[in-house]
Amino acid sequence: MNPALLPGNVSLNVVGARLSEPLRDGQAAAARRAARRKQARWVTSWLVFLAILLSFLAAPNEAQAQRRRGGYYYSNAPEWPIEPSFKNDTFVFARVRYSSGRGRFGYGGRGGWDTDWPDAEWNLATRLKQMTSLNVEPEGVIIDLTDPELYNYPFIYIVEPGGLVFQSDEVPALRKYLLNGGFLMVDDFWGEREWYNFADQLKRVFPDREPQEIPLEHEIFHIVFDLKEKPQIPNVQTGTESEITGITWERPDARTPFFKALYDDKGRMMVIICHNTDLGDGWEREGENIYYFREFSEKKAFPLGINIIFYAMTH
Repeated sequence: MNPALLPGNVSLNVVGARLSEPLRDGQAAAARRAARRKQARWVTSWLVFLAILLSFLAAPNEAQAQRRRGGYYYSNAPEWPIEPSFKNDTFVFARVRYSSGRGRFGYGGRGGWDTDWPDAEWNLATRLKQMTSLNVEPEGVIIDLTDPELYNYPFIYIVEPGGLVFQSDEVPALRKYLLNGGFLMVDDFWGEREWYNFADQLKRVFPDREPQEIPLEHEIFHIVFDLKEKPQIPNVQTGTESEITGITWERPDARTPFFKALYDDKGRMMVIICHNTDLGDGWEREGENIYYFREFSEKKAFPLGINIIFYAMTH
């Protein structure tokens, strides 16, 4: 990996080998989402006070302990200090914002770059801090592929690419980033139609490369946590119901999870593609149902997510 993209102090020490219980903050995720919906209804109903509301949001009271993200204020973001000496050696989860597909901020169509945001990042960062010695930024960032700051983040994440269409300037930007040592994780898309769409977009980035299925014996499934199978992680509703139904796939043509990789000329993995599985929901929704937590978040989503991050940061 390009040394400019690689934090200097990456350790494989595992602090804890088991998630003993759902995060307390994770258990509050549903309440936070309900509060957001309530807040949205309030704003809609009281547009007459919009000017007052905007002036309030422009100068939030510190006592509210809130964070601003993309024009929205949310409470309960995790916080911990980052040692100044490790400021440049801290892992930051970077979520890619794309303009095609459905998005919370005005984009139309199928798909959504902001799916599971921000709770997925918050919970994953908390687990990384709890269970490893990796220095972790508690929040993460949202980044565009054409942003010059992209090169400050050696790990980037794209979610729900089933309806993704790269813009013309995003194609060479992503190609350059990956060939210069960057790593892309793709997650949460299901079935053949969505696969063919994303494969077509990936072909625009690398016309001469084909994704290859990653064997279970590959290091990425064992580098920190030893996974015995390629996990299928459904959304929280399907996963909760699976205790009775046994069904973990979200559509009939998505029964088998696939994990494919794209490699550079030296054999370095540049992209991992997690198809017919949804790690993001396993991170975000861990606190909503104890069966879902035990079966999918604890055993599969967090272990594989941590494995992928450690693999990306050490290769």
